[in-house]
Amino acid sequence: MLRTRFTELVGCLHPLQLAALGGVGLAELAAAVTEAGGLGMVPSGGSRASVEQRLEALRSRTAGPYGVNFLIPFLDLDGVEVAAARARLVEFFYGDPDEALVARVHAGGALAGWQVGSAGEARAAAAAGCDLVVAQGVEAGGHVRGVLGLLPLLDQVLGVVDVPVLAAGGIGGGRAVAAILAAGADGVRVGTRFVAARESDAHPDYVAALIAAVAGDTILTEAFSRDWPDAPHRVLRSSADALEAHTDDIVAMRGNGDTVHRGSSEPPARHVTGAVAAMALYAGQSVGSVTRIQPAAEIVRELMTEAEALLARRIG
Repeated sequence: MLRTRFTELVGCLHPLQLAALGGVGLAELAAAVTEAGGLGMVPSGGSRASVEQRLEALRSRTAGPYGVNFLIPFLDLDGVEVAAARARLVEFFYGDPDEALVARVHAGGALAGWQVGSAGEARAAAAAGCDLVVAQGVEAGGHVRGVLGLLPLLDQVLGVVDVPVLAAGGIGGGRAVAAILAAGADGVRVGTRFVAARESDAHPDYVAALIAAVAGDTILTEAFSRDWPDAPHRVLRSSADALEAHTDDIVAMRGNGDTVHRGSSEPPARHVTGAVAAMALYAGQSVGSVTRIQPAAEIVRELMTEAEALLARRIG
Protein backbone atom coordinates (compact mmCIF):
# COMPACT_ATOMS: atom_id res chain seq x y z
CA MET A 1 0.00 0.00 0.00
CA LEU A 2 1.35 3.41 -1.01
CA ARG A 3 0.93 5.93 1.78
CA THR A 4 1.76 9.56 0.96
CA ARG A 5 1.11 13.01 2.37
CA PHE A 6 -1.97 13.12 0.16
CA THR A 7 -3.51 9.90 1.49
CA GLU A 8 -2.82 11.01 5.06
CA LEU A 9 -4.31 14.45 4.42
CA VAL A 10 -7.59 13.41 2.81
CA GLY A 11 -7.99 10.01 4.46
CA CYS A 12 -8.07 7.77 1.40
CA LEU A 13 -6.29 4.47 0.86
CA HIS A 14 -4.58 5.14 -2.49
CA PRO A 15 -2.73 8.24 -3.77
CA LEU A 16 -5.21 8.62 -6.61
CA GLN A 17 -7.72 11.37 -7.28
CA LEU A 18 -10.47 11.17 -9.88
CA ALA A 19 -10.59 14.19 -12.18
CA ALA A 20 -14.02 15.79 -11.86
CA LEU A 21 -14.96 15.13 -15.55
CA GLY A 22 -17.49 17.90 -16.08
CA GLY A 23 -20.52 16.73 -18.03
CA VAL A 24 -19.96 12.99 -17.64
CA GLY A 25 -18.56 12.43 -14.13
CA LEU A 26 -21.37 12.37 -11.61
CA ALA A 27 -21.96 10.88 -8.15
CA GLU A 28 -22.03 7.21 -9.15
CA LEU A 29 -18.52 7.38 -10.61
CA ALA A 30 -17.07 9.48 -7.79
CA ALA A 31 -18.52 7.18 -5.15
CA ALA A 32 -17.13 4.12 -6.92
CA VAL A 33 -13.62 5.61 -6.93
CA THR A 34 -13.90 6.54 -3.26
CA GLU A 35 -15.16 3.06 -2.35
CA ALA A 36 -12.17 1.61 -4.23
CA GLY A 37 -9.79 3.64 -2.05
CA GLY A 38 -9.20 6.77 -4.13
CA LEU A 39 -10.61 10.26 -3.80
CA GLY A 40 -13.78 10.63 -5.84
CA MET A 41 -14.56 14.06 -7.28
CA VAL A 42 -17.66 15.62 -8.83
CA PRO A 43 -17.95 18.82 -10.88
CA SER A 44 -19.96 21.54 -9.17
CA GLY A 45 -22.44 21.83 -12.02
CA GLY A 46 -22.41 25.61 -11.71
CA SER A 47 -25.07 26.17 -9.04
CA ARG A 48 -25.86 25.62 -5.37
CA ALA A 49 -28.71 23.29 -6.30
CA SER A 50 -26.49 21.05 -8.41
CA VAL A 51 -23.84 20.90 -5.66
CA GLU A 52 -26.47 19.93 -3.10
CA GLN A 53 -27.93 17.27 -5.38
CA ARG A 54 -24.56 15.72 -6.20
CA LEU A 55 -23.33 15.68 -2.64
CA GLU A 56 -26.55 14.13 -1.40
CA ALA A 57 -26.16 11.43 -4.07
CA LEU A 58 -22.57 10.87 -2.93
CA ARG A 59 -23.52 10.74 0.74
CA SER A 60 -26.03 7.99 -0.02
CA ARG A 61 -23.41 5.91 -1.84
CA THR A 62 -20.27 6.16 0.29
CA ALA A 63 -19.04 7.13 3.74
CA GLY A 64 -15.52 7.77 2.43
CA PRO A 65 -13.90 11.07 1.43
CA TYR A 66 -14.85 12.93 -1.74
CA GLY A 67 -14.50 16.38 -3.22
CA VAL A 68 -16.06 19.00 -5.48
CA ASN A 69 -14.33 20.87 -8.30
CA PHE A 70 -15.25 24.49 -9.14
CA LEU A 71 -14.27 26.28 -12.34
CA ILE A 72 -13.46 29.90 -11.58
CA PRO A 73 -15.10 31.31 -14.76
CA PHE A 74 -18.41 29.74 -13.67
CA LEU A 75 -18.05 30.09 -9.90
CA ASP A 76 -21.09 30.06 -7.62
CA LEU A 77 -20.16 31.16 -4.09
CA ASP A 78 -23.28 29.62 -2.53
CA GLY A 79 -22.24 26.31 -4.03
CA VAL A 80 -18.77 26.69 -2.53
CA GLU A 81 -20.28 27.12 0.93
CA VAL A 82 -22.41 24.00 0.53
CA ALA A 83 -19.42 21.98 -0.68
CA ALA A 84 -17.18 23.24 2.13
CA ALA A 85 -19.68 22.05 4.72
CA ARG A 86 -20.18 18.58 3.23
CA ALA A 87 -17.10 17.51 1.23
CA ARG A 88 -13.58 16.64 2.31
CA LEU A 89 -11.96 18.68 -0.48
CA VAL A 90 -13.08 21.76 -2.38
CA GLU A 91 -10.91 22.32 -5.44
CA PHE A 92 -10.64 25.23 -7.86
CA PHE A 93 -9.33 25.49 -11.42
CA TYR A 94 -8.78 28.04 -14.16
CA GLY A 95 -8.28 31.25 -12.26
CA ASP A 96 -5.77 33.02 -10.07
CA PRO A 97 -5.56 31.58 -6.54
CA ASP A 98 -7.77 33.58 -4.19
CA GLU A 99 -7.06 33.79 -0.47
CA ALA A 100 -10.66 34.77 0.30
CA LEU A 101 -12.02 31.71 -1.49
CA VAL A 102 -9.62 29.43 0.37
CA ALA A 103 -10.62 31.03 3.69
CA ARG A 104 -14.28 30.43 2.82
CA VAL A 105 -13.55 26.75 2.25
CA HIS A 106 -11.63 26.41 5.50
CA ALA A 107 -14.40 28.18 7.41
CA GLY A 108 -16.79 25.48 6.21
CA GLY A 109 -14.49 22.72 7.43
CA ALA A 110 -13.07 21.39 4.16
CA LEU A 111 -9.60 21.20 2.67
CA ALA A 112 -8.85 23.58 -0.20
CA GLY A 113 -7.02 22.62 -3.40
CA TRP A 114 -6.06 24.41 -6.62
CA GLN A 115 -5.16 22.90 -9.98
CA VAL A 116 -2.32 24.88 -11.55
CA GLY A 117 -0.42 25.11 -14.80
CA SER A 118 2.77 26.82 -13.66
CA ALA A 119 5.16 27.04 -10.73
CA GLY A 120 4.13 30.65 -10.16
CA GLU A 121 0.48 29.67 -9.89
CA ALA A 122 1.41 26.84 -7.51
CA ARG A 123 3.34 29.25 -5.31
CA ALA A 124 0.37 31.61 -5.27
CA ALA A 125 -1.99 28.76 -4.34
CA ALA A 126 0.18 27.74 -1.41
CA ALA A 127 0.48 31.37 -0.31
CA ALA A 128 -3.31 31.68 -0.44
CA GLY A 129 -3.54 28.84 2.09
CA CYS A 130 -4.33 25.86 -0.12
CA ASP A 131 -3.79 22.48 1.53
CA LEU A 132 -2.69 20.86 -1.74
CA VAL A 133 -2.06 21.71 -5.37
CA VAL A 134 -2.52 19.74 -8.56
CA ALA A 135 0.15 20.28 -11.24
CA GLN A 136 -1.50 19.82 -14.65
CA GLY A 137 0.68 19.13 -17.67
CA VAL A 138 -0.36 19.87 -21.24
CA GLU A 139 -0.86 16.14 -21.82
CA ALA A 140 -4.14 16.36 -19.91
CA GLY A 141 -7.53 15.97 -21.51
CA GLY A 142 -10.12 18.70 -21.15
CA HIS A 143 -9.21 22.30 -20.41
CA VAL A 144 -5.51 22.96 -19.96
CA ARG A 145 -4.10 25.84 -17.94
CA GLY A 146 -0.36 25.87 -18.70
CA VAL A 147 2.16 25.24 -21.47
CA LEU A 148 4.58 22.70 -19.98
CA GLY A 149 4.63 18.94 -20.05
CA LEU A 150 3.91 17.23 -16.75
CA LEU A 151 7.41 16.17 -15.72
CA PRO A 152 9.13 19.57 -16.14
CA LEU A 153 6.12 21.27 -14.53
CA LEU A 154 6.09 18.82 -11.62
CA ASP A 155 9.79 19.37 -11.06
CA GLN A 156 9.26 23.12 -10.89
CA VAL A 157 6.20 22.93 -8.63
CA LEU A 158 7.87 20.56 -6.18
CA GLY A 159 10.68 23.08 -5.89
CA VAL A 160 8.47 25.99 -4.81
CA VAL A 161 5.75 24.57 -2.50
CA ASP A 162 5.74 22.49 0.67
CA VAL A 163 2.13 21.31 0.51
CA PRO A 164 1.23 17.92 -1.05
CA VAL A 165 1.37 17.96 -4.84
CA LEU A 166 -0.71 15.80 -7.15
CA ALA A 167 0.21 15.32 -10.80
CA ALA A 168 -2.26 15.38 -13.70
CA GLY A 169 -1.91 14.87 -17.43
CA GLY A 170 -1.24 11.77 -19.51
CA ILE A 171 -1.52 9.30 -16.61
CA GLY A 172 -3.49 6.25 -17.65
CA GLY A 173 -1.51 3.17 -16.62
CA GLY A 174 0.33 1.77 -13.63
CA ARG A 175 3.76 2.51 -15.12
CA ALA A 176 2.86 6.18 -15.42
CA VAL A 177 1.56 6.23 -11.85
CA ALA A 178 4.78 4.65 -10.58
CA ALA A 179 6.93 7.08 -12.57
CA ILE A 180 5.08 10.13 -11.26
CA LEU A 181 5.22 8.95 -7.66
CA ALA A 182 8.93 8.14 -8.04
CA ALA A 183 9.44 11.68 -9.35
CA GLY A 184 8.18 13.06 -6.05
CA ALA A 185 4.44 13.63 -6.46
CA ASP A 186 2.18 12.79 -3.52
CA GLY A 187 -0.47 11.36 -5.79
CA VAL A 188 -1.93 11.27 -9.27
CA ARG A 189 -5.07 12.74 -10.79
CA VAL A 190 -6.61 10.53 -13.50
CA GLY A 191 -9.40 11.51 -15.87
CA THR A 192 -9.48 10.00 -19.36
CA ARG A 193 -9.28 6.41 -18.18
CA PHE A 194 -12.39 6.90 -16.04
CA VAL A 195 -14.47 8.35 -18.88
CA ALA A 196 -14.72 4.72 -20.02
CA ALA A 197 -15.65 3.44 -16.56
CA ARG A 198 -18.92 1.57 -16.30
CA GLU A 199 -20.21 4.24 -13.91
CA SER A 200 -19.36 7.13 -16.24
CA ASP A 201 -22.21 9.07 -17.83
CA ALA A 202 -20.32 9.42 -21.13
CA HIS A 203 -22.16 8.66 -24.36
CA PRO A 204 -21.38 5.17 -25.76
CA ASP A 205 -20.05 6.70 -28.99
CA TYR A 206 -17.67 8.89 -26.98
CA VAL A 207 -16.41 5.86 -25.06
CA ALA A 208 -16.00 3.88 -28.29
CA ALA A 209 -13.95 6.71 -29.80
CA LEU A 210 -11.65 6.70 -26.76
CA ILE A 211 -11.17 2.94 -26.96
CA ALA A 212 -10.24 3.19 -30.64
CA ALA A 213 -7.76 6.06 -30.13
CA VAL A 214 -4.04 6.27 -29.41
CA ALA A 215 -1.99 9.10 -27.86
CA GLY A 216 -1.29 10.73 -31.22
CA ASP A 217 -5.01 11.12 -31.86
CA THR A 218 -5.43 14.03 -29.45
CA ILE A 219 -4.87 17.73 -30.11
CA LEU A 220 -4.78 20.92 -28.07
CA THR A 221 -7.28 23.33 -29.61
CA GLU A 222 -9.81 26.08 -28.95
CA ALA A 223 -12.42 24.60 -31.27
CA PHE A 224 -14.99 24.01 -28.53
CA SER A 225 -14.95 27.51 -27.04
CA ARG A 226 -18.40 28.87 -27.77
CA ASP A 227 -19.31 29.21 -24.08
CA TRP A 228 -15.77 29.31 -22.65
CA PRO A 229 -13.59 31.51 -24.90
CA ASP A 230 -9.80 31.66 -24.85
CA ALA A 231 -9.51 28.38 -22.94
CA PRO A 232 -7.39 25.73 -24.72
CA HIS A 233 -8.55 22.15 -24.35
CA ARG A 234 -7.35 18.71 -25.43
CA VAL A 235 -9.79 16.57 -27.41
CA LEU A 236 -9.73 13.76 -29.93
CA ARG A 237 -8.67 15.19 -33.29
CA SER A 238 -11.65 13.42 -34.86
CA SER A 239 -14.09 15.60 -32.90
CA ALA A 240 -12.45 18.82 -34.10
CA ASP A 241 -12.54 17.50 -37.68
CA ALA A 242 -16.21 16.50 -37.32
CA LEU A 243 -17.02 19.93 -35.90
CA GLU A 244 -15.39 21.65 -38.86
CA ALA A 245 -17.46 19.53 -41.23
CA HIS A 246 -20.71 20.16 -39.33
CA THR A 247 -22.36 23.26 -40.76
CA ASP A 248 -25.56 23.45 -38.70
CA ASP A 249 -25.63 25.61 -35.57
CA ILE A 250 -27.23 22.79 -33.58
CA VAL A 251 -25.21 19.60 -33.18
CA ALA A 252 -27.26 17.60 -30.69
CA MET A 253 -30.24 17.43 -28.35
CA ARG A 254 -30.18 16.67 -24.65
CA GLY A 255 -32.69 14.26 -23.14
CA ASN A 256 -34.73 17.19 -21.79
CA GLY A 257 -35.13 18.62 -25.29
CA ASP A 258 -32.58 21.42 -24.95
CA THR A 259 -30.18 21.97 -27.83
CA VAL A 260 -26.40 21.75 -27.86
CA HIS A 261 -24.91 24.36 -30.16
CA ARG A 262 -21.96 24.03 -32.49
CA GLY A 263 -18.67 24.56 -30.67
CA SER A 264 -20.10 24.09 -27.17
CA SER A 265 -17.64 22.97 -24.49
CA GLU A 266 -20.13 20.32 -23.35
CA PRO A 267 -19.04 16.69 -23.86
CA PRO A 268 -21.67 14.13 -24.89
CA ALA A 269 -23.44 12.40 -22.02
CA ARG A 270 -25.57 9.28 -22.39
CA HIS A 271 -28.84 11.11 -22.99
CA VAL A 272 -27.55 13.19 -25.94
CA THR A 273 -28.72 12.46 -29.49
CA GLY A 274 -27.42 13.90 -32.73
CA ALA A 275 -23.94 14.54 -34.10
CA VAL A 276 -22.11 13.18 -31.07
CA ALA A 277 -18.87 12.89 -33.03
CA ALA A 278 -18.86 16.70 -33.49
CA MET A 279 -19.09 17.41 -29.76
CA ALA A 280 -16.15 17.94 -27.39
CA LEU A 281 -14.60 14.49 -27.03
CA TYR A 282 -12.09 15.37 -24.34
CA ALA A 283 -9.11 13.03 -24.12
CA GLY A 284 -5.63 13.19 -22.68
CA GLN A 285 -2.50 11.69 -24.17
CA SER A 286 -3.07 8.67 -21.92
CA VAL A 287 -5.98 7.68 -24.18
CA GLY A 288 -4.08 4.62 -25.46
CA SER A 289 -4.57 3.11 -22.00
CA VAL A 290 -8.33 3.09 -22.55
CA THR A 291 -8.92 -0.33 -24.08
CA ARG A 292 -12.32 -1.41 -22.72
CA ILE A 293 -15.19 -0.47 -20.45
CA GLN A 294 -14.40 -1.42 -16.85
CA PRO A 295 -15.86 -0.84 -13.40
CA ALA A 296 -14.15 2.11 -11.74
CA ALA A 297 -12.96 -0.11 -8.90
CA GLU A 298 -11.18 -2.35 -11.38
CA ILE A 299 -9.42 0.64 -12.93
CA VAL A 300 -8.24 1.82 -9.53
CA ARG A 301 -7.04 -1.67 -8.65
CA GLU A 302 -5.13 -2.10 -11.92
CA LEU A 303 -3.42 1.28 -11.65
CA MET A 304 -2.38 0.89 -8.05
CA THR A 305 -1.41 -2.79 -8.16
CA GLU A 306 0.93 -2.27 -11.09
CA ALA A 307 2.37 0.92 -9.61
CA GLU A 308 3.00 -0.72 -6.24
CA ALA A 309 4.72 -3.70 -7.88
CA LEU A 310 6.96 -1.48 -9.99
CA LEU A 311 7.92 0.74 -7.09
CA ALA A 312 8.62 -2.27 -4.86
CA ARG A 313 10.88 -3.72 -7.57
CA ARG A 314 12.68 -0.39 -7.89
CA ILE A 315 13.23 -0.16 -4.14
CA GLY A 316 14.29 -3.79 -3.92
